[in-house]
Amino acid sequence: MKKPSLSPTARRADTIPLKEGLEALVRAYRLGGKLNEVTVVASWERVMGKAVALKTQEVYVAKGKLFVRLNSAPLKHELVMAKTRVLELLNAAVGAEVITEVIFL
Repeated sequence: MKKPSLSPTARRADTIPLKEGLEALVRAYRLGGKLNEVTVVASWERVMGKAVALKTQEVYVAKGKLFVRLNSAPLKHELVMAKTRVLELLNAAVGAEVITEVIFL
């Protein structure tokens, strides 16, 4: 007796959705933290706006701290005054507590 052949679109019992597979891969290689850090840096312009992004020279994360180098002293002063709000916005954009402190250079 022959086994019935499966159509190319039929799902097998051992297959999983791509999203689950990628999440398992990220967990297996313990890349979740680094992936979230990269997401914070990539979302800087979207979260802070075009005007702030134009005056930003460098954005990077080290040991849970976000370092932002600005080329405008007045903007730096304003952002230092609103540091907690910036921290909340960036962590909300990622959906996790990734950044513990924001440092403006």
